[in-house]
Amino acid sequence: MPNIKSAKKRVLVSQKKAEINKAFVTSVKTTAKKFDKALEEGNKEKIAAAHKEAVQKIDTAVAKGYVHKNTAARKKSQMAKKVNAAE
Repeated sequence: MPNIKSAKKRVLVSQKKAEINKAFVTSVKTTAKKFDKALEEGNKEKIAAAHKEAVQKIDTAVAKGYVHKNTAARKKSQMAKKVNAAE
């Protein structure tokens, strides 16, 4: 445990940021799961809506620095392949 006041503050700030980052990454995973569920149902409108939402969430994650851009590109590519296969 740090003794210096500024070091104590940094610990608190980093914990808070870690929680926020974890929450956002979890929400990205949740939208991906919703997309997979829509694929299982087979409804094309739901698939399109879920795909659009997931891509937007992934792009936001990249812009805010939560996810690496290549990881995001890979995930979006995999989703696009699934959408094309469902059609």
